[in-house]
Order: sequence, then C-alpha cells, then structure tokens
Amino acid sequence: MANISNLDSNMNLLASSILKLTECKDYYSTQVPGLTVFKKVDATTIAGFYEPSVCLIAQGAKRVQLGDETYIYDTEHYLFSGVHLPVVAQVVDASVEHPYLGLKLTFDYQEITQLMTDSQLPPPKGQRSGRGMATGTLSLSLISAFQRLIDLVDDESSIPMLAPMIRREIFYRLLVGEQGEKLRQLAAMGTQTHQVAKAISWLKSNFSKSVRVEELAQIASMSISTFHHHFRNMTAMSPLQYLKLMRLQEARRLMLTEHLDAATSAFQVGYESPSQFSREYGRLYGCSPAKDVNKLRFKLAQASQ
Repeated sequence: MANISNLDSNMNLLASSILKLTECKDYYSTQVPGLTVFKKVDATTIAGFYEPSVCLIAQGAKRVQLGDETYIYDTEHYLFSGVHLPVVAQVVDASVEHPYLGLKLTFDYQEITQLMTDSQLPPPKGQRSGRGMATGTLSLSLISAFQRLIDLVDDESSIPMLAPMIRREIFYRLLVGEQGEKLRQLAAMGTQTHQVAKAISWLKSNFSKSVRVEELAQIASMSISTFHHHFRNMTAMSPLQYLKLMRLQEARRLMLTEHLDAATSAFQVGYESPSQFSREYGRLYGCSPAKDVNKLRFKLAQASQ
C-alpha cells in the first residue's frame, strides 16, 4: 500500500513539473537531449508517427492504434516504440481542469547497444521479430529517473554532465524490465528485429524516392518473402502500406507548416500523380487535402487564443 502511495505521490510531482513547462505552449521540446513534454486539454485524435522512444503519461490516458491492434497507456503504464511506426493516437482523458500531461524520451540504437555491452546484459533469447510497440508497468525507480531528467530543464548548466547519466539509467531499467527482451532484440546486431529496424530507418530517410521492396529486403539481408513477413510482424502493415502512410503524413506536414499546395507537396514526397495523391489522402483523412489542412489550421488558431 505504501508503494502505491509513493507511486501516486511521485506521479503527481511529475505532473506538476510538466504542467509548469507547458504553461505557455502545449508542446515543449526541452534542452535535455530527446526529452519533449506535452499538454492536451481535450480528447484529440492524431494520425502520425511514433519514433523510437519511451512515452509516459503523468495525468490522463491515451489510446494508440497500430494497424488492427490497440495499445492503451496511462499513469500506471509506459508505452515503448522500438521503430518509427505510423499510428492513430487518441487522448481519451483530458479537460481544461484536468489536462492530459505526458512526455517522450527518444533514443538511438547505438546508445542502447553500448549500454548492453557496458552492463554485460545477456543477448536476447529469441531471434524472431515481434511488434515494434509495447506497453509496460511503471515502477517507482523509473518515475523517479524521469523526474530527475525533467528537473534538469531548470538547471541547464548540469545537462551536459547529468542528462547522459540519467538517460542511461532509464534505458538500463527498461532493458532489465518486462519489455527488456524486445528492446534488446531491436538493438542486438543480427536479430531479425534489428535487420527490419535497419530497413525502416533507411526508408524513413528515403521515402520520397522510388522505393522497391527488393531493395528494402536487401538492406535487411533477407529474402523478399521473409522480409514481408517480419516487416508486417513489427509494423502491422506491409512495406508499401507503410511507405504510403509515411508519404501522406509528410505531405500533410508540408501543407500545414510549410504552406505548400497539395500538388507540390505530393511531388515532394514521391507521388507522380496529384489525383492519386488526393484520392489516397481522402481515404486516410476523410476529406480533400485543402479541406483537411484548413480544418487543422482553424483548430490550431482556436487553441492559441
């Protein structure tokens, strides 16, 4: 019972810290490497990509849809995304009086691999690929480490020295925790999970080019059929479905933030036909590119008032 009380107390402190940092804006990318904090005051649904990261909610709850699978996390559970995954995320518990408060800490595999080596952690038991996303139960030690990381935002001179140490602690605790096997599989050279992750990383940097599945399979050092199987295992979709979502979401960002028109955005992300782009965009977002972006801008304008 005392442990539950300590968890609640520490989570309330974390929520207060995030609320303070998001007082002026709902999204704040801190000076601490990889650390971003969020605030939402309503139940919003957003289609986007989760990058390799661990996500934590200090207040509220969130539902994440990856393909046909649903992941729900809250103040008792973290969400771990091992690769760039296209998802539909919905804040399910938020209001002005009780806002959703969360954080994200990104990572790269080099630091995880180095940590595994330094800690002499055993290699993953299995070699087969699984979903690149999972939830786990939060511990008091993990919440405490995140609190110390957030505290560095107000102590910028200490960030270069202390942030890497606290990041190592957080990822060490994840490596030895209930989802540690999955994280070790992603980081360990030679596993099928790592091979697919390498292809996904390449695709993220080259999605606007003409991409062939054969090329991706070669990067993963797999046959085409084997690559298809393990790619779907990790992402809940085929490589071509993944590529389409990546292009459409980047085009949406270009129209919204760079103020490009639909045709220009379509060409920049790799579409050769604006009409095909508009059809596929409409199927994903429910309306034409212009109408969708205008609605988004209206929502953003309302939120900033």
